[in-house]
Amino acid sequence: MKRAFVLEFTKMNGAGNDFIVIDNRFFYFSPDELASLAARFCARRTGIGADGLLALSNPENPSHHFRMQYFNADGSLATMCGNGARCLVRFAQLAGVGASSMLFETEVGVFEANVPTEPDQQIRVRMNPPKGWTPDFKLQNPLSELPTHYIWTGTEHVVQFVPDVLKWDVARHGRAIRYDPALAPLGANANFVTVHDEGMAILDVRTYERGVEAETQACGTGALAAAVSARVLGYVQENTVKVNMPGGQLVVEIISEEGEIKSLFLEGPVETVYRGSVSL
Repeated sequence: MKRAFVLEFTKMNGAGNDFIVIDNRFFYFSPDELASLAARFCARRTGIGADGLLALSNPENPSHHFRMQYFNADGSLATMCGNGARCLVRFAQLAGVGASSMLFETEVGVFEANVPTEPDQQIRVRMNPPKGWTPDFKLQNPLSELPTHYIWTGTEHVVQFVPDVLKWDVARHGRAIRYDPALAPLGANANFVTVHDEGMAILDVRTYERGVEAETQACGTGALAAAVSARVLGYVQENTVKVNMPGGQLVVEIISEEGEIKSLFLEGPVETVYRGSVSL
């Protein structure tokens, strides 16, 4: 009888945004194989259960520490995941990448992370500047009259400021926005935001994520999209914005020069939940 291949994995989460993480430096799974693994094992009821699969892979440039490959729960390739990046940085540290500052490759460029030695300390990643800011983006089939704002923060996002995000029907409104023809063919993640404390630059945010096709407990690039939108529209005045999501709080720092956003920082908690193995 043919012996089964055993795949070791680590389950991690960043503010409740959870991932299956593997060390692909040893397995050498192809992108198609990683996509298949994500679709198979991220299923909540029939698999391990996760928002996506993260692979720590060898970098293309040897001066970088690793390459991040990320696939959504449905098996689709994601260009960037802020919470996933923070989890993979901690995973890399635990896997023996012993640098206090790491450079890692993604589908949308090279990123840098500060990695504290204490496992309970938060991970901070320098992100790319946002692109494509489009206020009052026109949806073809809007469910509400609320203004919709488009922005790219590593992946496609739209932002709506709502009266009370805790009472908002995120599933209904998020699904409609994600599949709105005006955003075709890629679609977008939908973020619903309430300014929780204007004086303290605190936002309450809930996100419907493309590729998961549901609300997630947190979204790193969604937190960036919400914070930048709030800052540009004048809802908050500070350049450091605290973003409360159902799974926890993320902190966004906005670095500007002469009125132009040059870079963003995303900081938040990372937790290793458990380690396990599955037979392929």
